[in-house]
Amino acid sequence: MENQQKKYKIERYDLSKDNSLRPWSAADEYLLQTFQELENKPTHLGIYNDRFGFLACHLHSFTPTIVLTHKSQEKAIHANLAANQLSLVNFADPLSSFDNPLDFALVKIPKSLGLFEFFLEQIANQSTDDVTVVCAFMTRHFSPRLLEIAQEYFEVAEQSKALKKARLLILKQKKKTVKKGLMHSLTYNEQEYKQYPGVFSSEHIDYATQFLLEHIETKETDQKVLDLGAGNGVIGNEIRKKLPNAEIHLMDDAHLAVASAKLNIQGDQVHHHLDNDLSIFDENTFDLIVTNPPFHFEYEINIQVPLALFRECFRRLKKGGSLQVVGNTHLNYKTHLQRIFPSVQVVAEDKKFVVYQCVK
Repeated sequence: MENQQKKYKIERYDLSKDNSLRPWSAADEYLLQTFQELENKPTHLGIYNDRFGFLACHLHSFTPTIVLTHKSQEKAIHANLAANQLSLVNFADPLSSFDNPLDFALVKIPKSLGLFEFFLEQIANQSTDDVTVVCAFMTRHFSPRLLEIAQEYFEVAEQSKALKKARLLILKQKKKTVKKGLMHSLTYNEQEYKQYPGVFSSEHIDYATQFLLEHIETKETDQKVLDLGAGNGVIGNEIRKKLPNAEIHLMDDAHLAVASAKLNIQGDQVHHHLDNDLSIFDENTFDLIVTNPPFHFEYEINIQVPLALFRECFRRLKKGGSLQVVGNTHLNYKTHLQRIFPSVQVVAEDKKFVVYQCVK
């Protein structure tokens, strides 16, 4: 992709090997074009939902604040900046306080409209009075709720013409706002779980996780356990009830998932990790790994990511340790797991989900 000054090479830098997936979309291009056409460039620019650093690279000279939602996003942006020999930019997350109020923001609207609202709340509460927010989305993903959310925070919400099947929502004249308390509250097994917007399954504990929890098998010798893709921490917390003396590790790629889990499960033997792979752990570390692995990111569906994680799980398990995983039946994880583990058994199955136990 080329801007007015220089051509940058942007790659995906994720666990996927699917070469058909692009590292940016027409919505990203529309945001960049709009910014480049500004006669007066802003002083403090914020960029939201820039997954692989397309905007971070092209606009790095404006020292933007990149608001990160995922560790994989941070790694990708670092990698693309380095590959293009660019200096680092400023990073923040959706719970951060900015050093300077934003006077302009570029937002690629996420699939989760709850997360979109969380972005707008952060912008509205940490920006100048005359801030402009330019949001982009693919036209096929439009929802009237987008406008409703935007109009809660801004007096003016104008849509642009479509360009390459992308459209802009331009927000101006912010309203006086207060923090609305956008956190969700879910209940499982008579316990309340707090959860920030954008964390997987906001209405209830998702059914695949519930199915897994109903069929988890633990042993007294499972003294070092990893909840991989932990979300709000419900799996790790239920395992701790079964194994009160075990060392429990919870890992997730999403900042707001880890922040949610920290609210829900704490203790001297509980450890939280923000990451998208298991490289921080030594081989032969865990007795048990339990996961409802992600197979989608935003609108993408791609099982290459869970398959890469399964291979990492095998290396991090002790001899005789087990990986217990739930998946949708149509994903056919068993075929792939049998290529990695010497023993793969179906623990439970219904029309929608299947739980596997894989022993090293």
